[in-house]
Amino acid sequence: MRLKKMSHNAVWLLVALFLALGAMNAQAAPAEKKAVVLAVFGTSHESGLPGILNIRDQVQASLPGIPVRLAFTSNIIRRIWQERRKDPAYAGQHPEVPAEIINVKGPLAAIADLQDEGYGYIVVQPTHISSGEEFADLAAYVQGLNSIKTVKKRNMPFKKILIGRPALGTHGIEHEYRHDIAQVAALLAPDVEMAQKAGRTLVYFAHGNEHYSTGVYLEFEQVMRKRYPGARIYVAMVEGFPDNDRLFTELKADKTRKVLLKPFMTVAGDHAKNDMAGSEPDSLKSQLEAKGINVAASLVGLGESDGFAAIFAQHIKDAMNDEGI
Repeated sequence: MRLKKMSHNAVWLLVALFLALGAMNAQAAPAEKKAVVLAVFGTSHESGLPGILNIRDQVQASLPGIPVRLAFTSNIIRRIWQERRKDPAYAGQHPEVPAEIINVKGPLAAIADLQDEGYGYIVVQPTHISSGEEFADLAAYVQGLNSIKTVKKRNMPFKKILIGRPALGTHGIEHEYRHDIAQVAALLAPDVEMAQKAGRTLVYFAHGNEHYSTGVYLEFEQVMRKRYPGARIYVAMVEGFPDNDRLFTELKADKTRKVLLKPFMTVAGDHAKNDMAGSEPDSLKSQLEAKGINVAASLVGLGESDGFAAIFAQHIKDAMNDEGI
């Protein structure tokens, strides 16, 4: 009888132990949860939103069960949306604009929300084209948050925050940037075909920046020319080099009479509509026309291409795989 009672007690002890372990796992589970913050420069133009939303949709479809939150890195653009949020009539006048855009936050706020919801692993994925000033700032945010060390390990706000690569890649040997350039170039065959059918030189207009090297755009230009022999392809940008003066010199040497302008940007927003294709005298289109060149412009952001959007989804997966999660 005594042996039977001991066996009965042992069973209940095992049951209690399993329940305790289950409770511990339930408490630990939130820290293992994964989420993505899609860090976009942003746009104030409703017509530019399809590029952003398409990337969001493609990333979400490739990562079922993992929440994807949008964040705008531009302080100026976020303030514009904050003002629109205060206008009770705006949402009714623009039903095409989803609530997550009207209520968009910055990357730090989006990360904080996810941390508060118990997500331990967060991938911050930029939709920037190159690893310039904006990418460096975003990487600094991530580095700063990862440097937090609490007295007790269990009080750490995150397991790890990761950052994905921009479209044209960044420095490092795990994922060589030249492979990223080649992947982007492979997706742009329709642009080359459009220009060639119209007998036009293809000119991509990028944003660039003045504080980091923009040589990657020249390398991209060279990769495009090698991939599509016979096509005339140039890159110019709002800031940095290659600039408009270099473009004008090259086009004059080639005796170019007709060009097709396309934004080499995630969205066709203010820079594409005004700096590239605007009617003001200092727009690229106006300057080319003043030189006797016939100009056609395509106002479609790269993000509207499913193939281009899929690049960012893969970069998120690469960041997670590199970390073993």
